[in-house]
Amino acid sequence: MSKPVLNWVLTWTAGLLSLALLASCAAPPPPPAAASPVPSKSYVVLLSNSDGSTGQIKLTMAAGETVLAKAGQASLLNGPPGQSFEVSRAKIAQDFGAAMDARPTKPVSFLLYFLPGGAQLAPESVADINKVLAEIAARPVPDVSIIGHTDTAGDDATNERLGLERARYVAGLLASANLNPRNVAVESHGEKNLLVPTADNIAEPRNRRVEITVR
Repeated sequence: MSKPVLNWVLTWTAGLLSLALLASCAAPPPPPAAASPVPSKSYVVLLSNSDGSTGQIKLTMAAGETVLAKAGQASLLNGPPGQSFEVSRAKIAQDFGAAMDARPTKPVSFLLYFLPGGAQLAPESVADINKVLAEIAARPVPDVSIIGHTDTAGDDATNERLGLERARYVAGLLASANLNPRNVAVESHGEKNLLVPTADNIAEPRNRRVEITVR
């Protein structure tokens, strides 16, 4: 199966609209649907993701199935199976503007790397702290996960403590954001969950890291 893709799907129903985030498998798009006026009946339209990708949505109804696999492609609810049409950006904005504005902001992740054997940031990661702070400031109620990691040099127990030391160090660097402590998770994975798989007792710079996720 292909890698799961998250797709924004908008549904217009008798003047009421709803927004759903659906998971599907990416697939090559079918031939472009023929453009046609959007009827006043209820319909579903597929949107592209923020990175420009578009997955595939299959609508299954009593009469049959309709596949939507192109941004702007739409189908009537309870319409003839296999038939679709294209909806203009202006029409989508008119019918679904409020729902699109209400979409939650996607989580953003950062990787900060460390020098060997301690909780000192590598020079190339120092400037990234400001990027993390800017992302936190852009959210009304940010939720932050901070996970410390190590390479496989040293024993498991030492690396578990070192990972936590690194995570707590980064949490201290984010103190100026005035985060609610209830919305901050700080933990260590030690030498588990390596970014770059290695044998034991290998000093790998990309494994000496803290992963930050801002939601």
